Order: sequence, then structure tokens, then C-alpha cells
Amino acid sequence: MKPLSCRDRLEQALARIADPKGEGARACLTVYAETARAAADAADARAAQGVSLGALDGAIVGIKDLFDVAGEPTRAGSKILADEAPPAKSDAVAVRRLRAGGAVIIAKTNMTEIALGAIGANPHFGTPGNPRDRARVPGGSSAGAAVAAADGMCEIAIGSDTGGSVRIPAALCGIVGFKPSRQRIPTAGVFPLSTTLDSVGPLARSVADCARADAVMSGEEFAGEDFAPLEASPLAGLRFGVSQGFPLENMDATVSAAFSAAIERLQKAGVRITQETVSLFDEMRQVNAYGGIVQPEACAIHQDRLKRRAADFDPNIRARIERGCAVSAADYIGMLHARERLVRAMDRRLAALDALVMPTTGIVAPTIAEVADPEIFAARNAMLLRNTSVGNFFDLCGISLPLPAKLPAGLMLLARNGHDHALLRISAAVEKMLAG
Repeated sequence: MKPLSCRDRLEQALARIADPKGEGARACLTVYAETARAAADAADARAAQGVSLGALDGAIVGIKDLFDVAGEPTRAGSKILADEAPPAKSDAVAVRRLRAGGAVIIAKTNMTEIALGAIGANPHFGTPGNPRDRARVPGGSSAGAAVAAADGMCEIAIGSDTGGSVRIPAALCGIVGFKPSRQRIPTAGVFPLSTTLDSVGPLARSVADCARADAVMSGEEFAGEDFAPLEASPLAGLRFGVSQGFPLENMDATVSAAFSAAIERLQKAGVRITQETVSLFDEMRQVNAYGGIVQPEACAIHQDRLKRRAADFDPNIRARIERGCAVSAADYIGMLHARERLVRAMDRRLAALDALVMPTTGIVAPTIAEVADPEIFAARNAMLLRNTSVGNFFDLCGISLPLPAKLPAGLMLLARNGHDHALLRISAAVEKMLAG
């Protein structure tokens, strides 16, 4: 059968966004139908001539609402920024590279307000329902990105990950989410949450598609490195560490069973699973007890808006910003210094392992109804962030792979900073094993 043209695939994606029975209105806040059609036609014309701009030429891509697009305000899921943000002067670096690589930008996707949260709810623009159960949340903060990719509104979605905002919604929606090493993809033109921890990464239905997006956004393709199809690493002989205690405490039954089954399958495939005591996790928790790094940095960015328009923030987001404003400068600086020491220590600790492995989240997606209660919202938000935030705190690269389960759950692999290629090759092999 002849493969569909880029234009045909685009029209299918646009139809899914426009479907009144679907989640398009809540998942996609701005739809670039006409410019996307022009880009798709150009991709088809290149393909007819045997010309390619690279690994993403003709791919249908959605971008999170916090990426600058020239000529329009960057809302970051916020009613306040929708009102007040000036038009962006230029595209974000990542968006510019996507366009240069031939990607067809179809839409800006919905998100948790200012990217501060793991639930994926947005009272201003709506909460897109989870693809597996519309009564459940999609996870955040890249909520619309995960729903759009899972529901076929795009082939690849680009999100941000400060404490798990790519990997959490990927896990809860049953797709792949890749958080590269923090410095790998420029954040210029991406509305910040935490200048210390922000990173940019893709969500898609396969590791291979995430690897293609990573190659383009990291600039490798434009540095003379031709993209080669991802080759899976042999699983036999790999060394995976499983941390005892934190972060395996208090998992729900679905996640616990899916994780245990995955570990058993990895061992049968020849992976050496070692039980690890990681005392650095305890030190991380001690550092974060002073208030964490994300919230005071969010306060620094939004304190003026908080003074002027507090009532226009999502109350759950406002409460977290306010807690950040209560962190003293001394405690904040102390956390930064302590983290620098712990990042170096974790890099040494992981030298003998190919990856740390754990569930992406300890629970499946909560229902939209239950997180309407602010106390339950806070508890579920903390539980969703617990495992993924390890990767950001220790400056690691990480990926979430879908686990076979009644409701979506994720298997997270974490590797040392800068070992992105190795992690993607390993993940391709684990993905194949899990699907077999």
C-alpha cells in the first residue's frame, strides 16, 4: 500500500482536532491549519524530488503553549499572560530548528498554568481527558501534548520537563516521553518555570520518534551529523539498578503489578538487576525540605503578577507560588549549593550502572472529579512528581516507556547526564521487549 502523503496525514490530524466528540478543543489551544497545510505541501514536493531536510521532514508536530511563536503572545496556559504578554519577536530556538528540519507545526497544546504541576488540569482553557479514560486527568504539565500525541492530533509533541512534565503525562496517557540532559536542547524562547531545572523534550508513540525529534532540536542534524535510524542495544548484560525504599513506597496496585512484571521480563531478557541503596535520595529530600528550587524560582518570575492579579491564577498554582515566595534567599542559595554537590555525587554513583529503573509515577491517573478537592489535588500532585523529580534534581536524562496495564503506567529509565544516545538505544530495546 502506498504510504500516505504528508498532506493526507495532516488532514487526518486536523480532523481529529476538529472532532466535536474528541478532546481537540481542550488539547490544542491554537491550530495552525493553513500554515501547516503549506508546510505539508512543501514536504510532499521535496519528497517527490527525493530531497529531505532531515529526520523530521514532513512529521506532524505539536508544541506546548510555552514555546514562542513569532507574532503571537506566549500564554503558558495562563489567563494573565494571554491578556498581557506581548507578541513574541521570534520563534523559540527549538521551534526554529523544527521548522528548519521540515517539521509541520500543527498546533500549540494546552498545559498546566505556567507549567507548575503534574495533574494537567487547567481551569482557564479546559482539562483534556485522558485518552484511556476521559474521566481521568492526562497528567502535566504537558497535558495537551500527551493527549494530542496519543489521540493522533499530531505524530510528535514537544513539551518541557522541570520535575517530570514530559514523562508524567506520557506515563498516564500510555505513550513515550523523553527528558534529555538539561543542556542538550536550548530553552531560549521557552517561557521559564525554573531557570535551574527547565528542559525541553518530546512525547510520541515510539522511542524512535522521540529520538528523531531530539536529533533535530538538539541541533545535531545542523552540525553535520546525519541522523541514523535508532539501533536498539542488546539487553543481555545491561546493568539496571532498582532503588530500595524511596521511590518505590506507596505504589498503587496497578503500578506495583506492572512494574514487578516488567522487572521479571527484564531479568529473563538477560538484564542484570541489582538492588541499590541510594542514600543520595535521602539527602535530596533533606535539601527539598527547605522549600525546593522550583517554587522560589517561580515566585521570582511571577511575583508581580501575583501582586496585581492573584485572583486570576488557578488557586492550586497560586498556592505553590506563594509557598515559593516564603523561601528565604539564604535557604534558596543553600539548596543550589547542596544540589551542585549532590549532582556530582550521583554521577559518580551511577558510573557502574547503565540505568536506574523505577515506575514513572507511583499511581495511575486520578479522576478529574477527585482532584477538584484542593487537599486531594495537592496529595496526588506530590505523588505524581515524586519519582520523576529525581531526574531533574540530579541533572540526569530520563525516559518513560508505556507498561502493559489496565490503566496506563510508565517504566522510567534514568541515566547519567550526557548519556542520551545510550539511553535511547537501551530504551528502544526495552520498548520492543515490553510490546512483545
